[in-house]
Amino acid sequence: MDNRAGEMLVFVRVVEAGSFSEAARQLLMTPSTVSKLIGRMEDRLGVRLVERSTRRLSLTDEGRLFYERSGALLADLDDIEREVSRGAGGAGGTIRVNASVAFGVLGIEPHLPDFWRAYPNVVVDLSLSDEIVDLYLDRTDIAFRVGALTDSSLLARKIGVASRKIVASPAYLAEHGVPEAIEDLDHHNCLGFNFRRAAPVWPLREAGRIVDRMVGGNLLANNGETVRRLALAGMGLARLGDFHVREDIAQGLLVEVLAEAGHGDEEEVHALYLGGQRMPQRIRLFLDFMVPRLQSFMRGE
Repeated sequence: MDNRAGEMLVFVRVVEAGSFSEAARQLLMTPSTVSKLIGRMEDRLGVRLVERSTRRLSLTDEGRLFYERSGALLADLDDIEREVSRGAGGAGGTIRVNASVAFGVLGIEPHLPDFWRAYPNVVVDLSLSDEIVDLYLDRTDIAFRVGALTDSSLLARKIGVASRKIVASPAYLAEHGVPEAIEDLDHHNCLGFNFRRAAPVWPLREAGRIVDRMVGGNLLANNGETVRRLALAGMGLARLGDFHVREDIAQGLLVEVLAEAGHGDEEEVHALYLGGQRMPQRIRLFLDFMVPRLQSFMRGE
């Protein structure tokens, strides 16, 4: 029997550590030994798995595939040992889940108690951030994302569509006036975001077409929940997903403005994940449990 499982473990650790030297330190090996092992794997497979540079390592397409499948196989081995050691065949192990702050708090968290009642041996490692994560490098099993899909190597289940709404508190509107036209935004404090994919523009309908309208304000935050709370405090206008401000609008805490101009400002929400046929059972169970509940949440049911 060969030691391919051990080689896979070293390769996965190299990818996640980002360098041969750091992986070697974690594995109590020398960097030259790790480098030679990866080179031996590449020779056997007949492909290059990583592109080496003085700054960092980057995966080739073949390296990404090998990393994904190796991670799944190693997770399966962990599951087998865990199930045998506790003498039961029930689902177990850790699921690493990433979502935006608002989607995680409002959509996912309320259903976790029922999930754990059904699958008490599954550990959910939940990270909430409005930044986009790399499922491969961040060791994430499932990411719930709002926006266009860009990575065709990932599998996806559609959760729903998030309509963006421009909202403000009644107190803010009483003090600064209700914007009646897009041009009025020039005279309002528009709360924004500071993460890499954000831009200081709001897509609004003008003269029958969607245009990117420049906006500005005195706050840039890295998550929608901070923006929402400051909008509730009367600090300015905010452009947020309808699922995020649905209850605030229903209770009169926030008021939608420029609804006609914002019509059509929508983004799809998906659950993205690795796997396929070799997907660990715990991940499949989590998706099957959570997706229909989140679809109902997005519909406001």
